[in-house]
Amino acid sequence: MAAPKPVRVMKFNALKIFTGNANPELAREICRHLGCELGQAEVSRFSDGEVRVQILENVRGADVFVVQPTCRPVDTHLMELLLMIDALKRASADRVTAVLPYYGYGRQDRKDRPRVPISAKLVASLLERAGADRILALDLHAAQIQGFFDIPVDHLFATPVVLEYFGDNNPNLTVVSPDAGGVERARALAKRLQAPLAIIDKRRQEPNQAEVMHIIGDVAGRECLIVDDLIDTAGTLVESSEALLAHGARKVSAFATHPVLSGRAVERINNSRIAEVVVTNSIPLGEEAKRCTRIKVLSVAGLLAEAIRSIHEETSVSRLFV
Repeated sequence: MAAPKPVRVMKFNALKIFTGNANPELAREICRHLGCELGQAEVSRFSDGEVRVQILENVRGADVFVVQPTCRPVDTHLMELLLMIDALKRASADRVTAVLPYYGYGRQDRKDRPRVPISAKLVASLLERAGADRILALDLHAAQIQGFFDIPVDHLFATPVVLEYFGDNNPNLTVVSPDAGGVERARALAKRLQAPLAIIDKRRQEPNQAEVMHIIGDVAGRECLIVDDLIDTAGTLVESSEALLAHGARKVSAFATHPVLSGRAVERINNSRIAEVVVTNSIPLGEEAKRCTRIKVLSVAGLLAEAIRSIHEETSVSRLFV
């Protein structure tokens, strides 16, 4: 009788963290939490503008994590990520996990009009084709993006970081979703904060007319916290805050995981009556945003580091899914 074949035990030689040029400070902070050094890699440009990548240390058999939000300039940072994954796989890394604190093109997750791409799906296919074995993402624009991958996806939420900041029991707090699409996100936070929920229903009566905002819920005399996954131009955020104040809200603050802050976003925030805008360091702030005293940045490095540790040690990540 033949001897049974030994069971292969998954064991990686080393944990290694690499990063491109999108948010190296976040990657360094994650490494400090994990007590390891940031991996050595050269991510530069050829003279014609093409991205040049070279891994400068041995990764054979290693468990590698590439921390790279695909933020502005999105195409450049996405290409850096794809080439780093390809280089690591060709250097015989045992497993490569793409850590995406911000998933660029995530807002194009469905066909909402004729003849448009589903860009979020295309990016998922590119990451898989480059050789990613696993995805670690933070606050995807739509949870359905997880289904665009045929590899494991760990989808974290910044809720633990928000709770630590806003966690004091405030009986006068109301959590507000700025639109119907964000109700699930706002409801989850409202439940954890033990606060009521309000929803802003936006309707445009006719073309070229301003949107009419209906408030569902009681906000009169309340301190309102608008919750969203990202702030882009800040137009919706400012309009929502004005609608809440017009309905009697005493104070309006906002939280969004990803500070995209494009165009005149910072100017709009400065000129608004929003008391405070809280974001995370999933995306590095521009110089104008850094000077804005109303913008407060919370770190997600500890959250991502714990997820990376759990994935590396093959323990449960679900304890971080708040």
